[in-house]
Amino acid sequence: MKIGVIPDCFRIEIKEAIKKAKELDLDGIQPYATRGELDPANISKTGRDDFKKFVSDLGLEISAIVGDFGGHGFTDSETLDWRVSRTKEVIDLAYDLGVKIVTTHIGFVPDDQNSKEWKLLLQSLPEVGSYAADRGIVLATETGPEPAEILKKLLSVLNNPGIRVNYDPANLVMVAGDDPVKGVYVLKDYIVHTHAKDGIKLPDENGKKRWKELPLGEGNVNFPEYLKAMKDIGYHGFFTIEREVGENPTADIIKARDFLKSLSKKLNY
Repeated sequence: MKIGVIPDCFRIEIKEAIKKAKELDLDGIQPYATRGELDPANISKTGRDDFKKFVSDLGLEISAIVGDFGGHGFTDSETLDWRVSRTKEVIDLAYDLGVKIVTTHIGFVPDDQNSKEWKLLLQSLPEVGSYAADRGIVLATETGPEPAEILKKLLSVLNNPGIRVNYDPANLVMVAGDDPVKGVYVLKDYIVHTHAKDGIKLPDENGKKRWKELPLGEGNVNFPEYLKAMKDIGYHGFFTIEREVGENPTADIIKARDFLKSLSKKLNY
């Protein structure tokens, strides 16, 4: 099992965070490329070469880069052109870094194919998907806002080799209230990367969804069954630890690493 981390979760300067990943004996990193030092606007060709070498010299792999610009994703008509342009910049950065996967949130996928949001997704995603595929890269949408079956429906309609899935089991539990084990089999043909995160769904309040992220093993993701499912479908990519909250993210990341290694040994995975 290859275990990585989103270095930004350490909440320290990016290169120090990458060194920390090495110190913790992790296999790779998935850094954000939408802000700071790795924003495509802030890093030159020389800077990209230097960063690639910095990571490689530490014996780490860049499993993917995060190209998530927040908001309502590709379902927001007011920011759509800007988002498409910026996503292409992140894809170009990935190409320069030798990275094959850019992850993002495309926005909530509705069940209604006649909705404005569905039409906007069909309008924009083929363009960025083809742009990525032409460079040997995939744009992997993160699971969560909608159930796996609805996301699969969109992916089937798109039928674009540049659009794939970054599987986040916790998001399916916390936001969609979906079964992340079943979802693996639903989306098996599209999964190229995955986040190791856990949490619980809270009761809706005033019509708004609520959830709580928890350290790995403390939420409602059945990790033994989830990892068994990933093994069943032949997934051999990264399990990238993401810890977005908590007072001591480093301790939580270490706990997650040890938890994953223990399960991997039990499952011979």
